[in-house]
Amino acid sequence: MNTRVTTPVLAVDGVSISFTAAGVPGNGGWRNGGWREVVHGVSFDLLPGRVLALVGESGSGKSVTAMSTLGLLPATARFSGSIRLQGEELVGASTRRLRQVRGGQVGTIFQEPMNALNPVFTIGNQIAEGLREHQPAMSRQQAKQRVLELLDSVEVRDPRRIARAFPHEMSGGQLQRAMIAMAIGNNPLALIADEPTTALDVTVQAGILDLLRDLKDRLGMAMLLITHDMGVVADIADDVAVMKDGTIVEAAAAGAVFAQPQSSYTRTLLDSVPRLAALRLTERPATPPDSIPVPPEPALAAQLVGASVVYHGRDLGSGVRAVDDVTLSIPRGESVGLVGESGSGKSTVGRALAGLVPVASGHALLDGVDLARASRSTLRRARTRLGIVFQDPASSLNPRHTIGRSVGEPLRLQGRHDSAQLRSRVRELLEAVQLSAALAGRYPHELSGGQRQRVAIARAISTNPALLIADEPTSALDVSVQARVLDVLRDLQAGLGFACLFISHDLAVVGEVTNQIAVMHHGRIVEQGPTNTVLTMPQQPYTQRLLAAAPVPDPREQSERRHARQLLSR
Repeated sequence: MNTRVTTPVLAVDGVSISFTAAGVPGNGGWRNGGWREVVHGVSFDLLPGRVLALVGESGSGKSVTAMSTLGLLPATARFSGSIRLQGEELVGASTRRLRQVRGGQVGTIFQEPMNALNPVFTIGNQIAEGLREHQPAMSRQQAKQRVLELLDSVEVRDPRRIARAFPHEMSGGQLQRAMIAMAIGNNPLALIADEPTTALDVTVQAGILDLLRDLKDRLGMAMLLITHDMGVVADIADDVAVMKDGTIVEAAAAGAVFAQPQSSYTRTLLDSVPRLAALRLTERPATPPDSIPVPPEPALAAQLVGASVVYHGRDLGSGVRAVDDVTLSIPRGESVGLVGESGSGKSTVGRALAGLVPVASGHALLDGVDLARASRSTLRRARTRLGIVFQDPASSLNPRHTIGRSVGEPLRLQGRHDSAQLRSRVRELLEAVQLSAALAGRYPHELSGGQRQRVAIARAISTNPALLIADEPTSALDVSVQARVLDVLRDLQAGLGFACLFISHDLAVVGEVTNQIAVMHHGRIVEQGPTNTVLTMPQQPYTQRLLAAAPVPDPREQSERRHARQLLSR
């Protein structure tokens, strides 16, 4: 199925896209009532049985180019160029014809299935609706049976239960598989997958990529994969087109792009990707992690000792033990990584150390204060020694407050500075995270994602914390922006000496910024030790599976990891 053929399923030729910005103040190339071209003469072919990865950073034009192939651009867009499906020109096609193509001959997998699926209809009803829309002769009973076949083909456990479930009753991996089942239901010629694994854990992501690879080979579909994750590209792509500022700057076979990138931008993109060291599953470290001495108590910024956290609710009976007998030490001035899948208890550990959730048993100590036993005033003082950086800075910054007000808010609440001192301190903090002090008067929506995250870091360090909790701080960022944010964190820690609990499911990022690492599974820490030891020579089967599932930006090494993961899962 992977033999290269000359006739493309979908041919995109000379596509240019512009947007109007009527009424928007002119900046960054916009003019009142005018047009700004964001995609410039893009061309590529989708071939049967092959995956073309369209890669680049946010704003490069990847998604808008893909949506243009299905005529899904908004009314504020202007389009030129040619899009041919098996030789048929789609530009200028009727609305009726485009409806036949969408979901019929071309399937689509969206980045966030929870937003793409209707919350008030069951999964089965939504898949069946797409089937009957494109196959009017299909009866309700036939559609119901086909839904079960599709869910089974995407390896969903208990297809009958999933068909009856609503979207909110399913995990992220189940939702994405249901979305794939919907996309392939009408045997499409081509599949467009727009960041299909971005929000998923590495093990779930690996399963989705295995599924897409199998579907491509089994059904011979052409596939357009839109992503900024070079590890995902290395795992599944046959061909790669790299986009920057609306232009394809490099296009070649995947192996050639990774081995000998021709564009300086491609080289920069690859150099920005954090890399995991080689995984050695048969070797054992000379000193087992458990025997490494724990730093003495005075050297600790924070600590959990035999801590358990139980969540209670109306339908939870005696409660759910989200964290179970966890002991974790975070030395002053060092970074400890906390990794695991969604639901493993990582974020709950961070909340326990912040005093945001009580421990049901054991101890949670922050800067020497036992949070479970401290008075309200002592707890308030202890929290001034804590900073938190969240995953999504757009949600954690108040959209009605200027950047300067957001950064200075912790200091204002403490009442330690007058207005002039506060403004001066805000300028210092913005410059410390490599931002211009002139941004203090702007609002969050006027900044990029990387700038907003650096603002969040500036706010978190404003009180000179003993502990910084970074909860998935870079997972929503492009790789080059991520690299700059990580550099800022490292420089700040070296200068200020705070300890850091770095919570993430990105093992490569954790490997770059931490000294120690702890692996969580079902609320327990199953393995911990020096970062390099755990990431290269893991002892526990769960850690081995987790690491083998992590994609790396090297097709040859990624193939070896995929083989190791398949062996471990037997």
